[in-house]
Amino acid sequence: MLAKHKVAGSTPVTRSILPRKFQGPAFSTTGTAVSRELMFATSNHHKFAEVRAILGDRGIPVAMRAMALREIQADTLEEIAAEKVREARRLVDGPVIVEDTGLFIDELRGFPGPYSAYVFRTVGNPGILRLLEDAADRRATFKSVFAYGDAGGSVKCFGAEAPGTMALTCRGEGWGYDPIFVPDNASGRTYGELGDDKNRLSHRRAALEKLARWVQVGHR
Repeated sequence: MLAKHKVAGSTPVTRSILPRKFQGPAFSTTGTAVSRELMFATSNHHKFAEVRAILGDRGIPVAMRAMALREIQADTLEEIAAEKVREARRLVDGPVIVEDTGLFIDELRGFPGPYSAYVFRTVGNPGILRLLEDAADRRATFKSVFAYGDAGGSVKCFGAEAPGTMALTCRGEGWGYDPIFVPDNASGRTYGELGDDKNRLSHRRAALEKLARWVQVGHR
């Protein structure tokens, strides 16, 4: 059961980015193809690029609605994502998705977890690596939760995770925690070293695959 939280005092900035090839008259499915773009509410252009590529592989076009959504303080990514999509639905005409992600580090008892975005903004990857300087256990899990909100106000969440370890140093490029997280299925490479292969292996891909299957069968 998802907790409900009142969100007040939020003044999102909205801007629609609609790629011409994704334009269409209505949001519906025909077979496995979707006839209109699904709106993704985010202010992160890197994240949007990954989501568009992953869902594009499944025949689901995605457009970005840039907005700064308030993040409630909650214990789970599902609670945070669900509240964010409710807020986004008040500003978007049609179905919309949002994502919340978290890096859960065993040695730090799951920190930063649901506070990952704030921690990255304040201490970044160098700060996380300093916390792990003497760590005997470098295991971690990267989690992704997408929340889908429809015109009727219902919300459905789709989550997935990638187990892995924390690197000793920043490696590769990427964005966010990519240079310091080594997923188990990447032959010792960080997300930052994977390039386009990240979209094939990531926790985000796994969560979006679940969402895509649900969308393409008509929400049954």
